[in-house]
Amino acid sequence: MTKRFGIDIDGTVTCPASMVPFLNEAFNLNISLKDIKQYDLMPLVSVSKEEFAEWFTKNEPKIYSNSPMAKGAKEILDDWAKTNELFFISARGQQLLNVTAEWFNVHNIDYDHIELIGSHDKVASAKKYNVDIFFEDKHDNAVTIHEECQIPVILFNTPYNQDPIPEGVIRVNNWYEANNWVNNWLQK
Repeated sequence: MTKRFGIDIDGTVTCPASMVPFLNEAFNLNISLKDIKQYDLMPLVSVSKEEFAEWFTKNEPKIYSNSPMAKGAKEILDDWAKTNELFFISARGQQLLNVTAEWFNVHNIDYDHIELIGSHDKVASAKKYNVDIFFEDKHDNAVTIHEECQIPVILFNTPYNQDPIPEGVIRVNNWYEANNWVNNWLQK
């Protein structure tokens, strides 16, 4: 039976450390992913919120175009696409649709739909597209999507999402663990 997968892009399909080299270069830092203990990056940089927002907006296309894929994502997404519908739902703004679609084309990733909502509130999109399961790296998104949609949410483990999770949010360390969980879920 075909299922509809809702899948975040940044930090989920792309490597969670994608931002690190850009932060290091722009703000003269020497950090790694393990140094990012919260989703908000402001504590890591010594500029105002406005300056950071301006830098991020200016650099988003370059960051997203050059983000490496998370290990295992390509082969697993290819396999899932054979029998399921893949709906990529991201907080990226709509102005980044061409950059995003080009990244998917370059990496030869099949998709049924890309939804760029310009906000982290993905519940409405998850409901709109009636997804059966969601894949996320942002802790509060994972919990809210699970609670509001009553669907399982796979949370990709990172240093910045270590708060406790409820039953129904499943923490995995990589795409291979996600695939194992999904295969068991699909067999039920």
